[in-house]
Amino acid sequence: MNDIKDKIEALRSKLHYYNFEYYVNDKSLISDFDFDHLMKELQVLEEKNSEFNDLNSPTQRVGGHVTKNFKTIVHAERMYSLGNTYSEDEIREWVDRIVKNLDGKVPSFTCELKYDGASINLTYKNGYLLKAVTRGDGTQGDEVTANAKTIPNIPLKLQGNYPDEFEIRGEIVMPLSGFSALNESRVAAGEEPYMNPRNTASGSLKLQDSKETAQRPLSCLLYALVGKNLGFKDHYQALVEARSWGFTVPNTLVKADTIEDILKYINSWENKRNELPFEIDGIVIKVNDLRDQELLGFTAKSPRWAISYKYKAEQVATVLETVSYQVGRTGAITPVANLTPVLLSGTVVKRASLHNADQIDKLDLRLGDQVYVEKGGEIIPKIVGVNNANRGLVEDCVTYINSCPDCETPLVRIEGEAQHYCPNISGCSTQIIGKIQHFIGRTAMDIEGLGGETVALLFHEGLINNIADLYSLRGSDILPLDRMAEKSVENLLIGVEASKKQPFPKVLFGLGIRFVGATVAKRLATHFISMSNLMRANIEELVGVDDIGQRIAQSLIHFFEEPSNIDLIERLTQSGVQMENKSILLTSTTLEGKNIMVSGVFETLSRNELKELIEQNGGKVSSSISSKTSFIVAGEGMGPSKKVKAEKLGIPIQSESSFLSMLSL
Repeated sequence: MNDIKDKIEALRSKLHYYNFEYYVNDKSLISDFDFDHLMKELQVLEEKNSEFNDLNSPTQRVGGHVTKNFKTIVHAERMYSLGNTYSEDEIREWVDRIVKNLDGKVPSFTCELKYDGASINLTYKNGYLLKAVTRGDGTQGDEVTANAKTIPNIPLKLQGNYPDEFEIRGEIVMPLSGFSALNESRVAAGEEPYMNPRNTASGSLKLQDSKETAQRPLSCLLYALVGKNLGFKDHYQALVEARSWGFTVPNTLVKADTIEDILKYINSWENKRNELPFEIDGIVIKVNDLRDQELLGFTAKSPRWAISYKYKAEQVATVLETVSYQVGRTGAITPVANLTPVLLSGTVVKRASLHNADQIDKLDLRLGDQVYVEKGGEIIPKIVGVNNANRGLVEDCVTYINSCPDCETPLVRIEGEAQHYCPNISGCSTQIIGKIQHFIGRTAMDIEGLGGETVALLFHEGLINNIADLYSLRGSDILPLDRMAEKSVENLLIGVEASKKQPFPKVLFGLGIRFVGATVAKRLATHFISMSNLMRANIEELVGVDDIGQRIAQSLIHFFEEPSNIDLIERLTQSGVQMENKSILLTSTTLEGKNIMVSGVFETLSRNELKELIEQNGGKVSSSISSKTSFIVAGEGMGPSKKVKAEKLGIPIQSESSFLSMLSL
């Protein structure tokens, strides 16, 4: 029996090694025929000796696992999106901000291609692939481990000297040659071809049968290591090491010491990007030093230490046929151009955003105009110009509407804002339905069994008029409605009841307060702990929270001044919806009433862990130094300008060790 086990392990080891040499060192040490023969031999042995099965065996590449429902996994570290730049001046401005935030230090950078595919987060433990999770909303994603294992260049077993446990992030792409071959086979079979490699790669990760994923020509390109105490000083070194463990880190990654180096890289790839075997949608520039990255930190949406440069988007000409208007859940009116269908960046575009009345006036739009369309950020189609040689009739000039297309209420335009709004928040059906649909959505209350169409049906039947009404629904009222079977009604009510357990940050986001996205809601919930505390907060207290500016603060104040919103919150509270951040359990009240700022890089804990400690002990975290700051916990790299300001205001500065001693830790 031991002989069989040894033979199986030897075959696995050989196949892992051949894969490593092929995908990392570009060396083919064995013919495809011989490789397939070894794989088949291993497969037969494993089938006959199931007691020696291994989830990370090379045979797992062929798939066979069926996933009906993908499990939602919360990311240990959030997967942020990147801010975009489109010009040399914007790159220079970004670098100037970096230098200013590092108190004059000019850091080195890395440049790499921005692969155009589906983001993935891979977790490895003891050298083996543990799980693969999609980006999702950045906070949580879907576990697609079975499908990821079928992708040939995702190593199932690592080589060399790797950390015990870490995460590595990358992009699942479909190389252009594979995409072309896949479409040829679909056309030959009488099926519709796929529109573009990016969407096809993303869809392939979510196929229920991993055998189907295994048939897709996918590849994984890695761009970031994540984890504690990994032993690296900079991003470049970390990725070079990761390459030696078996990961595909393209050789297009380079170090850049100056802005000129960055611009040279950008210009170089603008000319060469069409020669790549896969699609890119720009360049990513990162601060190289990992301690500098930690000092710079994050905004609510993006890392301050990384940014993407986008090349000029593809542009096509088509005809503006009509203009329609959409009402958003906040009452914002968005004009939409209805176009003669045209192929743009791999997808057929029929509609494009016109943004607001100013944009329509600026373009002097007329129906029948030949217009130029491109994808904003290569995602959302927008009209960027008009062909003056091919205009519509003057009498067909586009005039912005005066009243809501839904409820006919006269529109208003707030001073300083570009958009028009329908002020009828309690009587405009599109707004009401949109607010409820937002509340039930996955990133908010995630109510299973209840979709957008059902929300509209329940509203039009008079069963719900706001989000609180969801918790008063009765099966006997829903069952007589069209398309509502007994099982679907049961699932709907179970989903509504289960949503009462959703944490306070999701409830706060679900309320749909203007400018309060999922990240801002989480930050507010962490800082104020309960809805009652948040409702009592004044402007100064709100803007004292990290990344909460005047615009968000004013929006919150306005929301809580509205009696109907207070009534809504009271009804939700009575229904059992979570109005406190239960994840923050006070360890003590040692820091109660104190505003504390955290600055620098620390030895024992990360800055986020220190901030959590402050809140767990009753204190509040300040994002800037002011006369209200009680003291500063300072680590290595705290800027001299902050020290000068602290000394001027007489604010004490504590080390990490003295702060932990204060908490008896």
